[in-house]
Amino acid sequence: MKVRHFFVNLAAMLVRILIVLVLVSFIYKLGFKAYDFGYRVFAEEAMSSEPGRDIEVTIPMGSSAMDIGEILENSGLIKDKTLFFVQERLSEYHGKLSPGTYTLNTSQTAQDMMEIMAEDEESSTEEAEDRDK
Repeated sequence: MKVRHFFVNLAAMLVRILIVLVLVSFIYKLGFKAYDFGYRVFAEEAMSSEPGRDIEVTIPMGSSAMDIGEILENSGLIKDKTLFFVQERLSEYHGKLSPGTYTLNTSQTAQDMMEIMAEDEESSTEEAEDRDK
């Protein structure tokens, strides 16, 4: 009876240890992925080095940042549309990306592309301000 009780307790302890190891492993992997994603938000490199390859993309009217990210990802200009969405949300260009046709390059970062796609809006705002003077 005591031997059986000992083995039951030993088995229960081994199961608890296994559960803890699985949880620690899961938390470690999740933390590593979160750190990697966070790092890439601010340090994502371009798809290729200079001179890169020019690609023409068209951003339709009413496109969200996620839609634009999907267009850029499908065109081979960025690696991850979700990362682009987060970069856009945290950038000075949030909500300023304009529809239109753009020639972008694979050697540009997402930040560079956002600057180009927001330029039209900034130009039109400056032109409107100049007319109002």
